[in-house]
Amino acid sequence: MSILEQINKAYTNKQPFVCYRKPNELNTSLYIQKDDSIYYAKDLKERGFVFAPFDNSNASILIPIDSADFYEEQPIISNKLSFNKDFAHDVSSKEAHIKLVDSGIKAIQDNLFKKVVLSRKEEVLLENFDLTTTFQKLLYLYPTAMVYVWFHPKVGLWLGATPETLVKINNNQFKTMSLAGTQLFQKDIKVTWNQKEIDEQQFVTDYILDKLSAITEKISTSDVNTIKAGNLVHLQTTIEGTHRKNIAEIIDALHPTPAVCGLPKEVSKQFILDNENYQRTYYTGYLGELNIDNHSNLFVNLRCMEITQAIAHIYIGGGITVDSNPEKEWLETVAKTSTMKKAL
Repeated sequence: MSILEQINKAYTNKQPFVCYRKPNELNTSLYIQKDDSIYYAKDLKERGFVFAPFDNSNASILIPIDSADFYEEQPIISNKLSFNKDFAHDVSSKEAHIKLVDSGIKAIQDNLFKKVVLSRKEEVLLENFDLTTTFQKLLYLYPTAMVYVWFHPKVGLWLGATPETLVKINNNQFKTMSLAGTQLFQKDIKVTWNQKEIDEQQFVTDYILDKLSAITEKISTSDVNTIKAGNLVHLQTTIEGTHRKNIAEIIDALHPTPAVCGLPKEVSKQFILDNENYQRTYYTGYLGELNIDNHSNLFVNLRCMEITQAIAHIYIGGGITVDSNPEKEWLETVAKTSTMKKAL
């Protein structure tokens, strides 16, 4: 039985599972939990696949490798896939999102924080949703992303194709990234970045370096590079080094990152919880392999959607600084919705 068939069987039988392909790899990995209990990653010393929420005061869910069957293969992706190219944009939330961005800019002007990441949720009605077809489309469209489908009958069904690493840990070596700034990818046109985007990305880099310096023995950064993720491009700096504490301290220092929350972290996070008027749940949380063969590969849960009955809930947001333009920030979220809509 192929991995895609295993996914369908587990979903039909309401068995918790996760199937994923890491960036630039060919094989997909599948863990199918042997029961429908909810296990938690309480101290991040557990072994398995972790699915963590944005609000780190809430519990992270674990599919333990000792309580799951494992499969791995290079899936055969259908050559008959068709991709959605003509989708409507939900303008009903435009006014509310612009008002939210305005309030974020005002808070920055009042020196409440330097940056805040504000988001919204868009609902798309589905006709004849097919789980494995949608997953195949994501695998085909986003070879450089962490592509996944995660299901627990007591929690929900999520799919995503995220370009952002939270952290990779191999014994006491770690690697993370500073990712910020967004533009639409335009073939044959050189990407130019304005000062707002450059400053936003530097905020993220400086914050990560400051947070990690106290719990690392050495740390270094790459040059700032432009990377492509689907139909978007971003600014990225790689940060790596050696840590001397446990994994939980590294993750706590990074999550939620300025790229999905803001800085300073606690005050921007509270602004989000008070003003977004919806629950992010697992959007902008993190997911991935935890303590498997002395490795942890964790990714920020971006470019994702939650499926409930016949509705896809697509989550999108953007970084707000003092130079942000509310109308442009709205258009950036519209561009980001197409990542998921292509696969529906």
